[in-house]
Amino acid sequence: MHAGLKITAFAAALAATFGTAYGVGQGIGPVVEDEPPARHDAHKDGGDSGRSQDAGHSEHESHPAGGLQVSENGYTLDLRTPRVAAGRTADLRFAIRGDDGRAVTAFRREHDKELHLIVASRDLNTYRHLHPTRAADGTWSIPVSLPRAGGYRVFADFTPDKKGAENLTLGADLAVSGTYAPQDLPVPNTTAATDGYEVKLGGALRPGAARELKLTVARGGRPVTDLQPYLGAYGHLVALRSGDLAYLHVHPNGEPGDGTTAAGPDISFTATAPSGGTYRLFLDFKHEGKVRTAAFTVRAGGAVGAPADEAPHESSGEHGH
Repeated sequence: MHAGLKITAFAAALAATFGTAYGVGQGIGPVVEDEPPARHDAHKDGGDSGRSQDAGHSEHESHPAGGLQVSENGYTLDLRTPRVAAGRTADLRFAIRGDDGRAVTAFRREHDKELHLIVASRDLNTYRHLHPTRAADGTWSIPVSLPRAGGYRVFADFTPDKKGAENLTLGADLAVSGTYAPQDLPVPNTTAATDGYEVKLGGALRPGAARELKLTVARGGRPVTDLQPYLGAYGHLVALRSGDLAYLHVHPNGEPGDGTTAAGPDISFTATAPSGGTYRLFLDFKHEGKVRTAAFTVRAGGAVGAPADEAPHESSGEHGH
């Protein structure tokens, strides 16, 4: 064969080989381990670094998770304050826009509020449960102060007041400027101390299966039996998946005044994990006129966790109303 023809044939074969390899790679997609071993150092927040342990669970979802999209079902979370400074109070402003681009002004009240706003750091050490004020033009706002620099996620939990509308949780990223110091995800725990109270967690979080979670509140070694209603219940529980911060809004079993639900010490919830993985649970409860937050780290797919001393976390000292 002529030398020039040989070179041409070799180049064509080489191109075909690489083209086939590229097509196969595109078709298969990345390989993701379904149940990676727990690694606390994988949760250090360096922007997106916290995604390493549990990222990829979306391919194995067994139950819908919220907060992973900024737009869904024709609605968009328009975060007008994309960045704030650590340790400084700033107005967090946003709007919920419909598919026509206009700000939504009609919402159904759920758990005593038109909209619930959750702000959490990517490392899940800082948590806020806020209730902003809506202006007539559909703009929501609330003062917020976040203690540490890093990446945060803002969740808007709401139901439009429209026939056939479903509850939605939309999420958007928030940057907090300042000197960044990464923190590990707190170790798994079944007991959390907060402001003189001790809260114990019982039950299990299972992927794709509804399970009861029971939280028991005590103070000074004595059970608290006079909890006060908060958001239409004796407790409010939010679960966030480590890595991608998938949002699971858990509903309580029973409500104040129903004739069967006691005002403590036990608060019961039914929860279904969207996938296996590590989660942070944040319980808000009200006693003696003040809302407090207890936080837990659990692993879905096994027991809630062995008792352990919880690493310090900065939770919702602010409960905006």
